[in-house]
Amino acid sequence: MAASGIENDFNAKELAGGASSLAMGEGPWLLTQACLQDQSDGYAEFAWERQWLLHPSEKNLELKGNLFSVESMTSGEGRVYILEAPLPHARDGRAFDFRATPDGDGFKIELAQDAGWSVADYSGGDAGRIIALQAWQRSKRPKTRGHQVPKLLCNTWGDRSCDSQVQESFILLEIEAAKRLGADIVQIDDGWQKGRSSNSIEAKQKGGVWEGFWKADPQFWTPDPVRFPNGFEPLLAAARSAGVELGLWFAPDSWQELSNWRKDADCILGIHRETGIRHFKLDSINATTQTAMSRAISLINAIVRESDGEIVPDLDITAQIRPGYLGVPGAGPLFVENRYTDWRNYWPHQTLRALWTLARWIDPLRLRMEFLNNTRNKELYGKSPLAPTAYPPATLFAYVMLSNPLGWFEASSLPEEHFESVAPLVALWRSIREELFAGTIIPVGHAPDGVAWTGFTVLMPDRRSGYALLFRELNEEPSASFRLPGFTGAGVEVEWLAGDGSLSSKGSEVTAAIHKKLGFVFGRFRAGN
Repeated sequence: MAASGIENDFNAKELAGGASSLAMGEGPWLLTQACLQDQSDGYAEFAWERQWLLHPSEKNLELKGNLFSVESMTSGEGRVYILEAPLPHARDGRAFDFRATPDGDGFKIELAQDAGWSVADYSGGDAGRIIALQAWQRSKRPKTRGHQVPKLLCNTWGDRSCDSQVQESFILLEIEAAKRLGADIVQIDDGWQKGRSSNSIEAKQKGGVWEGFWKADPQFWTPDPVRFPNGFEPLLAAARSAGVELGLWFAPDSWQELSNWRKDADCILGIHRETGIRHFKLDSINATTQTAMSRAISLINAIVRESDGEIVPDLDITAQIRPGYLGVPGAGPLFVENRYTDWRNYWPHQTLRALWTLARWIDPLRLRMEFLNNTRNKELYGKSPLAPTAYPPATLFAYVMLSNPLGWFEASSLPEEHFESVAPLVALWRSIREELFAGTIIPVGHAPDGVAWTGFTVLMPDRRSGYALLFRELNEEPSASFRLPGFTGAGVEVEWLAGDGSLSSKGSEVTAAIHKKLGFVFGRFRAGN
């Protein structure tokens, strides 16, 4: 297997399926299957790996999934296989996607026919594979700023008032608070529209639907005339004045296998053209047949393509049958999970773990990850040392700042401490994010588990510079050293940028010293002289 190595440019081959061979002499070969999970309302682990050191006795190893790699343990050269499709549970029931079988002096790799595969060679072990995967995913995205640069989005649903406060006066307060925090977008969730969904607080009294929206009310997707008697114009004007964008929630209609997909697409495009709103959270999709899934994907692709890449859809993957991580890799961020202090299922270390494990296979530029108002519902967590209140607010933002951060709260209800400690870090992040996300985000240390030393490095295309974001979870070790995956400099220099700690270097390693548990340090590194 010839490996090209992937640095500044990306070149993948697209295949419809087929077979290739691995020579035993180039091995031993490590096969890795990435197991991905969406429907996060019912799960907490979203990415894990199964591995096989290929052996002649391993007959007909048949696997299902979207991401596989085969790597030589002696050279670190490998090949990554990417299936552009929903996860296996959301598509057809064929026997396998990927098969490895002994073949003479080596192994034969077979990919399912009639499927949209891309393959790319890489070098440099894990780091090379991550570089290849993130490059492939970014190559699928529109080149517009909205798709290439992450944004901090605030959405009030995380404080569980649902749509009870959604009205003009409240959203105006949210816009002002978002400006203070440094957020880019205030997204109005379910409740802005005239029609009522099943999640509305008014659903029990007035009724609500989760599909069949157009059938329930042809004016379902117009601004509620009571909550927004002046339409969106006062909000749009206030947002422009504050330097903030307005976003909306929207539920494509799953009725009759998404037969209204074109009407939904035209509705979103019409709102965009009339108001300039371009950030839409797409929720409630339930594509239970191949026809429905095809229409869901067509809808998402249509709104991106027909807006010339201006519309950025957040695809909710928390429930039901949806395109998931790789069904529409060219679309906007994936809304990964709903977590709430009210239900005691927001645990910051679990959010960090989700981002860290996913980042080994899914580009963090495509993930929307949340941080909450950690002062709410303190009593529900008892004496847990990992309760949200144990974390400094800046750490909560740092946990998700290498994604598209989601302020999952009512910004106007945040304590003053959050503005004082989080806003400066947000300002720093905004000032460097274009460079930050031009690099490859690579998990380092141990997988977050509440007690680890863990974090990320960001490797620039030159492989001689980047950033380090490192975390001390609940452990007794005040410092830890990290190698820099993919870094090609003989020595490294570091510069502290933020956090309650310091950075130093020795050789090609970076050492983080963090004074307090549940803290972080963030800095820049470059090759030394």
